[in-house]
Amino acid sequence: MLLLAALVTIVYGNHARESLGLAQPWAYLVGSGFVVCLIGSVLLHELGHALTARRFGIGVRRITLELLSGWTEMDRDAPTPRVDALVSLAGPAVSLVLGGAATVATLLLPDHTLLREVAFQLALSNVLVAFFNVLPGLPLDGGRALRALLWAVLRDRNRATVAAGWAGRGLALVTAAVVVFLQQLGVITVLGLVFVLLVVLTLWQGAGQSIRLGRMTGRFPLIDLGALTRPLLTVPAGTPLGEAQRRRAEDPRPDVVLAVADSAGSLTALVDPVAAERVPVGRRPWVSVESVARSRDALTALPLGLTGEQVVRALQAHPGAQYLVTAGEDVVGVLRVADVAAVLEPRRASRN
Repeated sequence: MLLLAALVTIVYGNHARESLGLAQPWAYLVGSGFVVCLIGSVLLHELGHALTARRFGIGVRRITLELLSGWTEMDRDAPTPRVDALVSLAGPAVSLVLGGAATVATLLLPDHTLLREVAFQLALSNVLVAFFNVLPGLPLDGGRALRALLWAVLRDRNRATVAAGWAGRGLALVTAAVVVFLQQLGVITVLGLVFVLLVVLTLWQGAGQSIRLGRMTGRFPLIDLGALTRPLLTVPAGTPLGEAQRRRAEDPRPDVVLAVADSAGSLTALVDPVAAERVPVGRRPWVSVESVARSRDALTALPLGLTGEQVVRALQAHPGAQYLVTAGEDVVGVLRVADVAAVLEPRRASRN
């Protein structure tokens, strides 16, 4: 973002120096002021999403700003297609209003003045942002509106997300073809071509992430916490790692997880399989099992009975490699995040 801001400052500063006759330091100061205006426009665009979401009871976690883009992270999805469409289109609506106000200012201000030049650039950038964002393909705002429409027709948000993601990929291909054609005609420069192709690449990647998310979300009901829970084999504290691994190898149950208990038999820690494998085989008879274990207090507990979506949300809120599964006060097993990932993305799991 800093490199892009510096580039815009230099390019726009040189433009201001040539068109307005400003001295070099002042021209670059104008260029940096234009960067601030761009960031402010993006902030107002994202606030359009955020305030509309809050209007419908959807919490907003954070707004992330970049120079030419940003995104608003919400704590849950829109409950209905109508709300989804309104939240999606609020940002472009704000940009369009800003662009309209800047256009009026451009027409009213005298020619060949600094204020008119800045107003014109703001009008152009906001109108372009509004137009580009309403194009029908994820991850753009117009793609979210398209998803809302498909959601209302198909009655399935996940299928709508996948379809809108493919629309985004198609939009990226069409945009790339049009830009290359315009560059061949000499309408845009090579630098402009590279810049737009970078935007197209970002659009392609975002569309792919949307397709992946739609497919994974559709598999949430397949997550059965009871079926994915791995059984525990508890060994006393002070047991050599080699002995604990021997007991696990002899246990007839599949996918057993080693745990450590205190003298009263209460579970105190889980063995970290990665840390255990790093211990050389020759040293394992001399290394205690708790030295490669994580304290129970450092692990998140998931109660049996959670739905698939609730499990995923809990994993997102508390990232980790493994989780305790509890029934009341008792620990009944361990959930590993890799097992959940294998359910959500079976193709990737099979390749790995």
